[in-house]
Amino acid sequence: MKKIAGMMLACLAGWGGVCAQSVYPGKFEGKFKVENSVPMAAECFDLSDVRLLPSRFRENMERDSAWMVSIEVNQLLHSFRTTAGVYAGREGGYMTVKKLGGWESLDCELRGHITGHLLSAYSLMYAATGGEVFRLKGDSLVSGLAEVQQTNGNGYLSAYPEELINRNIRGTSVWAPWYTLHKIFSGLIDQYLYADNRQALDVVKRMGDWAYAKLKPLSEETRRKMIRNEFGGINESFYNLYALTGDERYRWLARFFYHDEVIDPLKEGRDELGTKHTNTFIPKVLAEARNYELDGSEESRSLSKFFWNTMIDRHTFAPGCSSDKEHYFDPAQFSKHLSGYTGETCCTYNMLKLSRHLFCWDASSRVADYYERALYNHILGQQDPATGMVAYFLPLLSGSHKVYSTPDRSFWCCVGSGFESHAKYAEGIYYHNEEGVFVNLFIPSVLHWREKGITLRQETCFPESETTSLIVSVDSPTRAKLFLRYPLWSGKVEVKVNGKRIRVGQKPGSYITLDKEWREGDCVEVTYPMHFSLETTPDDSSRAALLYGPIVLAGELGTEGMQAPAPDSDPLKYNDYYTYNYHIPEGLPVSLKWDEKHPENSVKRISDSTLRFCTADGVTISPLYDVHRQRYVVYWNVELKTYSDEK
Repeated sequence: MKKIAGMMLACLAGWGGVCAQSVYPGKFEGKFKVENSVPMAAECFDLSDVRLLPSRFRENMERDSAWMVSIEVNQLLHSFRTTAGVYAGREGGYMTVKKLGGWESLDCELRGHITGHLLSAYSLMYAATGGEVFRLKGDSLVSGLAEVQQTNGNGYLSAYPEELINRNIRGTSVWAPWYTLHKIFSGLIDQYLYADNRQALDVVKRMGDWAYAKLKPLSEETRRKMIRNEFGGINESFYNLYALTGDERYRWLARFFYHDEVIDPLKEGRDELGTKHTNTFIPKVLAEARNYELDGSEESRSLSKFFWNTMIDRHTFAPGCSSDKEHYFDPAQFSKHLSGYTGETCCTYNMLKLSRHLFCWDASSRVADYYERALYNHILGQQDPATGMVAYFLPLLSGSHKVYSTPDRSFWCCVGSGFESHAKYAEGIYYHNEEGVFVNLFIPSVLHWREKGITLRQETCFPESETTSLIVSVDSPTRAKLFLRYPLWSGKVEVKVNGKRIRVGQKPGSYITLDKEWREGDCVEVTYPMHFSLETTPDDSSRAALLYGPIVLAGELGTEGMQAPAPDSDPLKYNDYYTYNYHIPEGLPVSLKWDEKHPENSVKRISDSTLRFCTADGVTISPLYDVHRQRYVVYWNVELKTYSDEK
């Protein structure tokens, strides 16, 4: 793995540009036959227009790229070929392929989903870096899948036999076949959009034709019974395929998967999430968001916004994640669900996707605030910096720890979404409208706004530093606006343009607008003061997470009693992560004495270059995204007291 990482670092060193298209939701020039029918307050930049500068984000992306390149195409195609029977006559034969484990095992009904995720991830990484290796891997994978599809003969394409779909239609027990197909559909569409792979579009259209022939004859009773099973965001994929082709059959398929029992209450503004499976739910709303953009359905817009607000206000933990053992729970019992199985990463991955839709509709700073919270505290911290492996859950049980995947034996859904998430950090930093650029995230990066001839270089050490700088380059003097996010967590902001302080009339939770003619070398400096805050659970004011600005801080609790898995084991095969025993020792220091008037008396910073602090009881505190391979506490037992009054 280290050798591969070194090779990838060399490959990415140039960060060359490619002509990739813009990210969802947005316009891919010349590729969509059906354009968005509603106005957008903001649009996405092409992923190829943004390059990450050295930072923790780029380090994560480089580790992600090394891992995804290390997986052989023949390994990813193995189960597809085996099911279709296309191994006969191949040089080297069946036994030369090292089989993948976990959910990609030949006895798992979800096999093939990781191939779909990697189709997306290769194309995203190609757009984000210009690395030719990612395009070549994607091309080889699409070519192999096309061969399998041709062998099947009817357009069907999966790593499991079509009988699993038949079982779903009959209503008999099966894991989630349409969920896996959704990942393959999405991956092929992404290959076409981001890597310009025309064969991928041909393959996914044939898959759509097969699906239409399969589902069109079914009765309404059969449809309702069938969609009770998890189907991911297959309807979102069909909406996108409809937009690409203009073929009404694909829109019919998208609407076929409309889940009445789940979506109808949202239309009426009712939170009836109950104990439903969270990541089964979110993709269904993503499809409704896409329906609004294509069809202008105000019902779809309204329910999408209601759902997003309900999630943020009632069902989201401090790090921006949701779910306990993958399910919703009663918010009135919030503190009782701080378990070792909170925060399924796929849920956050999908909430960030939904947030991007909503931001494009309204350019809401509240949406951008959530995006930042979830990106830093969950997604960034999902990856173990020592190995590049990722966690399925973000445990919030005090004394628990992150449990990581293995390179080829634990291909869970959160491994797949992780491949994508760590490839596309650049997509949420900047947006634009006709007047100017929104600066949403404070991540070192370079933006090339080619249509306007403007380049922005953002230099910052945020969140270790409160200041970010934007250096402007222009082909010629150009008038445009800069919309600088003024986060809700910030104190009184300070803005300087070319060293001159600018009066700021806006308040936190808005955008600061700089409107001027920009010239070569202009520099904007923005300082966002950060403060401590406690975020209590809704049902217990004595249980609280500690934040510094938007960053969730975790108390480091050491490694006592932690179990080290055997080097070649698959410790969390299938569902074992649900019952993983953290062996939490007694007496861990999980209480926090808190001076409400003077937080500096409760927590002191012990490093100028990093966000490391120490409590009055001597517990070291760091950003949750930096706490790995040890136990931690996020939700403290808080003892509120004004210690300064006793002095």
